[in-house]
Amino acid sequence: MSGRDARTVSVTLLGKEYMIACPEGSEAELKQAADYLNGKMAEIRGAGKTVGLERIAILAALNISHELVQQQARSEQQNRVQQQLQRLNARLDASLKPGDPDQH
Repeated sequence: MSGRDARTVSVTLLGKEYMIACPEGSEAELKQAADYLNGKMAEIRGAGKTVGLERIAILAALNISHELVQQQARSEQQNRVQQQLQRLNARLDASLKPGDPDQH
């Protein structure tokens, strides 16, 4: 990322402001990601079992990573089901072609 296509955006996590560089045009996405992270960090802090900003941030990152892994697994499973349905559909189409000698 060159200096010409980067912007510095202010985000707040648990009441603390951070200046983050991001590509021009991605500011809204960065703020949305920061809001999501802030929510996860607030949940962890609210549970009262974890102290220290660094530990809260690490636990939030692990929780978000776990969500991502679960979503990827669901997506892969959906892709496999979709591929299987497409194969079955192609077999059905092939077996139902007009003039097929196997057709009754």
